[in-house]
Amino acid sequence: MNSSLSTHPGFTPQHRTIGRAAAWSVFVLGVVYALVTALGFLSLESPQDPIGDPYITIMRLLIIPLAALYVVTMVTVHAYARPAVKVYSLIALVFMIVLATITTSVHFVGLTVGPRLEATGLSWVPLVVSFEWPSIVYALDILAWDWFFALSILFAVPVFRGGSRLERWLRILLLVSGLLSLAGLIGVPLADMQVRNIGVVGYAVVAPVAFLLIGIVFGRTQPLREDTDRDRDSRSAA
Repeated sequence: MNSSLSTHPGFTPQHRTIGRAAAWSVFVLGVVYALVTALGFLSLESPQDPIGDPYITIMRLLIIPLAALYVVTMVTVHAYARPAVKVYSLIALVFMIVLATITTSVHFVGLTVGPRLEATGLSWVPLVVSFEWPSIVYALDILAWDWFFALSILFAVPVFRGGSRLERWLRILLLVSGLLSLAGLIGVPLADMQVRNIGVVGYAVVAPVAFLLIGIVFGRTQPLREDTDRDRDSRSAA
């Protein structure tokens, strides 16, 4: 067996294939999302203005599949985790599911119901569906990314405790991503969304690179094949 490959009990060929595809898809879509976000910020006349169309619509269309891919990747991270650290990977998976539920709901509403509500001109609508602080959907999205995403990423750090340079860099990137995302919460009590953009750097810039490395780690992991499991069980029974 290739010395660069490591084995993880319960990590099957299906986990490796799906995990690599999901993690690398997160990287690709994450890069596109970061570019669109940067263009959106550059289009603003004032840093205090919210990002408008077409950028916000493209960002929402990207976030919905991204959230699903994050969950799929965390499922395979949980499969990859050794028994001693599976409690951390399970917590990371649960928090990522919560993130995906909240942010997908927020942005689906923004793509469908939001424009119709804004067209009514009612005074209370911006307080509900606007992505200009303060609003309900903005607060929910901050909760999703700066809290649940941050916690998910931080709990995933102990899973990659191998001694290779690749896993050391992965742990560093996950830690930086999680801490920056968490730091974005500081913008809420300050009512300053420029400070909150620290969190955007964590989940939109650093996280995609970390997930690229997760895909590489999966590729270097020798999955435990089902036929090997059956052979071992047969020998044990004999």
